[in-house]
Amino acid sequence: METKQQLAAELAAIEKWENEQKHLGIWDKMARLPFKLLDKVTPKIIQNKLALLLEEVGSFVQTGGQYLVQEKSILKKIEAANPGITVESVADAAAVPLKKMDAVAEELKQSRANMATVQGASTGVGGVFTLAADIPLLLGLSLKTLQEIAIAYGYDPKQKEERVFIIKCLQFTSSDVVGKKAILTELASFYQGRRQSQEMISQLQGWREVMYTYRDQLGSKKMFQLIPIAGIVFGAFTNRTAVLDVAENAAMLYKKRRVMERLHASHSESEHSSY
Repeated sequence: METKQQLAAELAAIEKWENEQKHLGIWDKMARLPFKLLDKVTPKIIQNKLALLLEEVGSFVQTGGQYLVQEKSILKKIEAANPGITVESVADAAAVPLKKMDAVAEELKQSRANMATVQGASTGVGGVFTLAADIPLLLGLSLKTLQEIAIAYGYDPKQKEERVFIIKCLQFTSSDVVGKKAILTELASFYQGRRQSQEMISQLQGWREVMYTYRDQLGSKKMFQLIPIAGIVFGAFTNRTAVLDVAENAAMLYKKRRVMERLHASHSESEHSSY
């Protein structure tokens, strides 16, 4: 397992990444142009889809719903990356070296991004008609990717508190600078080993907040997909970028939890051995 120095170095790298998230790029700023206008030009069929997604996100947190993934295939990936180690449960995955966790998460990120590219291109063919199908498909792929990365770092999405964390990861990806700072503060309880899922749920202020930030993040990017045929290119690019962002953020946020927990365990062992 990693030494204290190695864990501290990993934590420093993650904190550097967190600081970088506090600055929005030009494209992200453009994607957050006035959304009252976006509401007016967004076809009714897409507005209805967004309304349905509100209910689906709430269902995911409560029960996992249709999005809850099978962990066996992910555990096999983890075991394959760790010759000589048996990984039969998420608890076993939690004991895997950090570098191996990173490798599995990176493999999952690239694999799901490729799936998103094909999906976005396919649903970009028909403009507004297929865009209505693309939005829930992209949300579903994002949620499944988040769960798979959670398992890669040894966290079980079957637990409600982990599904709350997953939604916060999705919200983090979609948020502006102020939102990202607030979410990082909220996640401190997880990093410190405390479990405050009910408080987290209340902080979401209903699933509408999550879906509005999700919708806003896609914003003008998705509007280009309304153009038939040309939407193939925009759909492939937008979906791939969205899943890559979700996966990268999840990997960093889950990795920080694992590093913090191991540092805490190492500190406790040091104190115990000193007696």
